[in-house]
Amino acid sequence: MTSSAKKAMRKSYAWALGFVFLFFVVAIAILFREDIVRIRAGKIQRDIELKAHRELIQLLREDGRRLSAFTTDGCSGGLSKAWLTVSDHFPAFAKSHKRTPPWEHCCIAHDRSYHSAGGATEAHESYVLRLSADRALRKCVSETGNRRSAYLSTKYGLSEDQIHAAYEAIANAMFDAVRIGGLPCSSLKWRWGYGYAQCAGTTAQP
Repeated sequence: MTSSAKKAMRKSYAWALGFVFLFFVVAIAILFREDIVRIRAGKIQRDIELKAHRELIQLLREDGRRLSAFTTDGCSGGLSKAWLTVSDHFPAFAKSHKRTPPWEHCCIAHDRSYHSAGGATEAHESYVLRLSADRALRKCVSETGNRRSAYLSTKYGLSEDQIHAAYEAIANAMFDAVRIGGLPCSSLKWRWGYGYAQCAGTTAQP
């Protein structure tokens, strides 16, 4: 084989290897694109939230951590109130699903953590404690469905897997709701650290 032929063959191999490498890079990018976007979005959300936690911790240091008496509305966003209204109008509904949401105890435990900001003394700790409280809420709601699945399966002729799936959907929806709506230093009554005074620049909602 002549030197020119060998050189041409090496170029051909190099091109082929380059093409294979590019193919794998593109394939990996496509496969992991959603994960990369999710990670970036999570980091942006975390950075924004940490700013609010720093504001809260600064308030607590300046205000002497004066905590109000604990209050709860059950499941926030009007859920417990609406459930009670429906139960009062439809006794059969209350008989099957109670007068308050079956997972209301999960919401009250969640409120206790939110009321005192978990006792956090530092911004990153506050962030971690809120995330932990929200995850505990999701787990509690899901476990409530597990305990009720046999009864509801018989009641409605559904499989227990379907009941589990329904409660899992509720648990995830509640988790997403509190992650978005429970940030500290907002004007919402159910914000993280709602037992403390409002942060500077926010006004309490009626």
